[in-house]
Formats: sequence, C-alpha cells, structure tokens
Amino acid sequence: MKAHDGMYIQGAWRPAAGQDVIEVVNPVDEQVIGTVPAGTAEDVDAAVRAARAALPGWAATPPAERAARLAALRDVLAARADEIAETVTAELGSPLKFSQAVHAAVPLAVAGSYAELAATYAFEEKVGNSVVHHEPIGVVAAITPWNYPLHQIVAKVAPALAAGCTVVVKPAEDTPLVARLFAEAVHEAGVPAGVFNLVTGLGPVAGQALAEHPGVDLVSFTGSTAVGRGIAAIAAGQVKKVALELGGKSANVILPSADLARAVHVGVANVMSNSGQTCSAWTRMLVHREQYDEAVELAAAAAAKYGDRIGPVVNAKQRDRVRGYIDKGLAEGARLVAGGPESPRERGYFVSPTVFADVTEDMTVAQEEIFGPVLSILRYEDEEDALRIANGTVYGLAGAVWAGDEAEAVAFARRMETGQVDINGGRFNPLAPFGGYKQSGVGRELGVHGLAEYLQTKSLQF
Repeated sequence: MKAHDGMYIQGAWRPAAGQDVIEVVNPVDEQVIGTVPAGTAEDVDAAVRAARAALPGWAATPPAERAARLAALRDVLAARADEIAETVTAELGSPLKFSQAVHAAVPLAVAGSYAELAATYAFEEKVGNSVVHHEPIGVVAAITPWNYPLHQIVAKVAPALAAGCTVVVKPAEDTPLVARLFAEAVHEAGVPAGVFNLVTGLGPVAGQALAEHPGVDLVSFTGSTAVGRGIAAIAAGQVKKVALELGGKSANVILPSADLARAVHVGVANVMSNSGQTCSAWTRMLVHREQYDEAVELAAAAAAKYGDRIGPVVNAKQRDRVRGYIDKGLAEGARLVAGGPESPRERGYFVSPTVFADVTEDMTVAQEEIFGPVLSILRYEDEEDALRIANGTVYGLAGAVWAGDEAEAVAFARRMETGQVDINGGRFNPLAPFGGYKQSGVGRELGVHGLAEYLQTKSLQF
C-alpha cells in the first residue's frame, strides 16, 4: 500500500489543506492498495485560482503550440501505457488485457485527435461583413467517473486544452490513482503551470465545491443522472455552462433480416464489457417475437461462458446495487436464463453475468440504468413496436441496429431518440460526437463537436 500525498496545483504537488484521506480498494480482493488526500473547499479554491491565473497566457498561446503540448502528452501517455493499464486494473478490477486494449489505448487515440484538431481547427472565420472568433470559454471544472477513469479525463482535458481553456479535475474517489499518473504525464509533457490542476476528494465535498466555485466558467460532468441534475441546478444559479454525459438504457434492436447469431453474440459482449459499467451499454435487446426463443437461447449460452472473467464491479455498494436490480427483476416476473444474484466468487465485488428473458417494457430492469453485467431481452411485434420500445425510456445515449440490409438499419436508426447508434456492429470512432438525448445529458464529447463545447463565440462587424 502506498500513501499518496498532495494535490497537483500550479504545476507542483502541494500539501492538502486537510488531513483526511481516501482509501483506494482493489475490487478483486478487497485490499486497500493506497490512499490519496480527501480534498476540501480550500484545496478546490487554490486549484481554481491557479487555473484562473494561468488562463490569459494559455488562451493567448498559439494553437500550434497548444497542439505540440497535446502531442507531447500523448507521447508520454504512450510511454507509460503499461503502468496505466496496471494501475486501472488494480483500482477498478478490470482484467489486464481489457485495461491495455481500452483503458490505456483509447485515451491515446483521443489525445492524438485533439493534438491534430488544435493545429487545424478554424478558430476564426469570415461570415459576411463579420469576423467570428471562437475563443476559450475559460476555467473548466472536469468531474469524472470511475468506470473509464483515464478516458473520461482525457475526453475533457484534451479538448479544453486544445481550445485554450485551463482545467481543474476532480476524479472519482474510487479510481484516483490513474488520475495522479495523468497529472505526472501533463507535467512531463511541459504543459505550463496552472493550466492543469488535480484535486482528489469526495463528490459531496470537493466535487460540489468545484461546481459551485464562481471562478469556474464551465462544469463538465460525467456520471449519474441524479448527480447531473444537481450540478445543473448549481450552475443555473450562476448562469454557468454545463456539459453533462449521464445515464443510459440503450436498445440493441435486432430486425428480422439480421444475422441473429452475430447480433446476439456481439450484443451480449457489449453488455458484459467492463463488467457492465458502461453508460452506453446495449442493456436492452429487442428481438422479433418469431426469433425470440432462439435469441434467448443464444444469449444465455454466450453469457454463461463469461463466468468471473469479466472482472468485478468497482465497490461493494455497486455490487449490492446490481444484485438488488437482479432481485427486482425476479420479483417483477422476469425469467432468469443466465447468472443471478449469487456471486461467482467468495471474495471481491463480483456479479454473475446475468440475462433476463420475458422482460416487459414496464419492468424496472427495462427502464432503469443498472450499471452492471445484466441484459434484458424484450420481444416486439413489428418494426413500429420495436421503435416505440426503443424510445420508451427517459434515456437516449446510445444504441444499435442490426439488419440484413444496411439501408434498412440506417432508416430505423434515424428514428431512434438517441445520440449515437452502431449499425451492424459499427466500430468505436474517437472522432464521432458522443452524448445524449433526453435525460442522458447535454452537450457532446469527442472530435470537433467535443472541442466546440469549450469555446465561446464572438463576432466582430466591419
């Protein structure tokens, strides 16, 4: 176990204002692997003041130089990829291969994309008799979750730095160690002091102080819809911009013409990925009534192969929450065809990969985000019924459509009320905008649309 000291403020590790610490627990064996300081409002204030002081200089830095710092950051992260993967595995419980392929690799792609965008984006344009400037919005508060701890930091910090903003990051208390590695990488990459700052702490203390701070111009938050509402309310009082990436209950719609076996296999894998702790996971599989029984059989067999290989969920509270949803599904009449509330291990925060059949759209497991390895399979009568069910939740973050004809799938996807749809297993694209409809959030991350969130627009008339 290692006790980590200090907050990264003004380009250096500085002692925390208080004495309290947060224990970081390995979800696999429930052992404490380290501690970090529990930040206070005083720590947050120091970080925001540092970001505020650094803002004029960084905003005035030519985009090419900002691009060079981001490229250097990407290179440092690449050189430390093994350490990053091992750290995420230790504090999140993710299997090492997944940590290497996703938790370490995806942030490299995102950082690299913003290094290119910073160098090529048109920060100024001519519109009629006006010149329109796209300027940094100011100081950004980035409050990030534990499920993809480095990716979510990079997805906020990289576009903010590319835009010319300065940043204060408050990482999730369950996964702060990789955030500290990121701060070290920022330092090594030569990002000027105060441009990036890190405060570890609890959400109700450090997170709330950061959201409330009058020196913050934009709050970018990824997490639960309930917390997002609270942050939006705080920001509304100051007429402060928010970017919110919140919950999801995404539909995986398998049309009758699709390759059923492939669609089910990929759909199950999507839900089990990262132990089900993915806001965009396709946790509702919609299958035509004539193919329903076959799909259930395929899904049950696919889920049974995972066992405990997907890794645990992040902590005991989350494990108990997911088990509670499984119990709720059983109580409401869903048919368990794989998994269940029992843990596959005696130790660690493991949840069995679970599949429910005979799920109706009014059931809790079909409406609420579970955030664990739990799949609900629903039947539909025809395409209009499938669309109604797919759009029938308060969420709209992601989804999938499968069909034998791509045009058929695209036509259906265009009518889905969701921010991102994968067609016949489409690959992740770090340049495509990511964000939600309805209660899945406000704003977009990634690519040029993600950069735009951190820019303010000014027009000069001639």
